[in-house]
Amino acid sequence: MNSLYINPHDWLNLTIRLTLALIAGGVVGWNRQLSGKAAGLRTHMLVSLGAALFALVPLIASNSPSVDSLSRAIQGVATGIGFLGAGEILHQSTQETGKPQVRGLTSAAGIWVTAALGLIAGCGLWELGAIGTLMTLFTLSVAKKIEKVAFKNRDKNEI
Repeated sequence: MNSLYINPHDWLNLTIRLTLALIAGGVVGWNRQLSGKAAGLRTHMLVSLGAALFALVPLIASNSPSVDSLSRAIQGVATGIGFLGAGEILHQSTQETGKPQVRGLTSAAGIWVTAALGLIAGCGLWELGAIGTLMTLFTLSVAKKIEKVAFKNRDKNEI
């Protein structure tokens, strides 16, 4: 765990970690913004930055940060971010047709994964953050196209 420790006076390392969090959140947020979702660029950037800041606190606050302190910070972010996700789901769910509709699940999941990417960046695990960001983009972009083709063909077969 000592390898995650960061000197509070190491402005360059702090700036790099926070910038990576902003970039990861920005990439995911840009994708959501292009899709016309309520939680877009700024929301995802702020979620990722906030998560990185929460991760940095236990890493800076002690010369030998414990796994427990970082774990508690991660648990707090994971729990707290659920409120934003739930708000996104409730915001997107409307009952215009009289039938209950649930919308915003992908946006909520995007907010959740963006928080994880921010935590990763805050811990200085840039390789994991880059892989996670690319996999998130794949899921939001490529998998969405695959899903549309698969369900389009399924719907034709049901007729």
